[in-house]
Amino acid sequence: MLLAVSALKGYAILASDGRIGSVSDVLFDDESWRLRWLVVDTGTWLSERKVLVHPSAIGVVDHDRQELPIRMSKAQIERSPDISRDRPVSLQMQGQLYDYYGWDPVWGGSGYFGGGLGLVGSSGYSGMGATPMPNGHGSDDGDPHLRSTTAVTGSHLEATDGEIGHVENMLIDDAGWDVRYLIVDTRNWWFGQHVLISPYAVKSISWSDRTIQLDVTRASVKASPAWVPTAMIDQVYEKRLHNHYGWQGYGF
Repeated sequence: MLLAVSALKGYAILASDGRIGSVSDVLFDDESWRLRWLVVDTGTWLSERKVLVHPSAIGVVDHDRQELPIRMSKAQIERSPDISRDRPVSLQMQGQLYDYYGWDPVWGGSGYFGGGLGLVGSSGYSGMGATPMPNGHGSDDGDPHLRSTTAVTGSHLEATDGEIGHVENMLIDDAGWDVRYLIVDTRNWWFGQHVLISPYAVKSISWSDRTIQLDVTRASVKASPAWVPTAMIDQVYEKRLHNHYGWQGYGF
């Protein structure tokens, strides 16, 4: 099922022995476009720490109840490595979590984008917020490919012949936990329209400028199959969309 990131935020996180909080943000890898971590707001329980949940720990999603069960106990989470709220998520921090929980760092995704799209973001946002921070390589610096969906929202998209709009939301696949599409608001160019753009179309990214370069033209965007934000996306629509742009399919 495809789910808007904005809708996922607020879903309850249920440990094996009770609720621990709710999703406050989603972090993804800007090379593979796979979700890497769910950021959990635990309220007053662990208020001084970030709690990160790897997608491999998520069970069957209950969309009706807006709940995500996870294969972790509250005691495990409380004893997990301390990750401060005011620091970006570094490779070292992630390594500590992988080791502690026994998670597989190479797990993930449906493989739609293979080993990654080869995109390298320039200096831009840290994983945990909208404050520009330099990308570093030391253990105290943020992972240069880890991006917050909250921070990416609002980034401008440039076709080969001009701007088409900005990122309003993202659609994710809750089975493979990939970013499937960027939802683009085109109001300043094509009033009243929203379009879907696959990561396959992304040519380069400058996170410092909040700009995403695409390998599509404005004319091709205007001629793409119409999409209504309130409509369900089915395989028929996705086939039409991918055939229009010449993108690879998602298993069809």
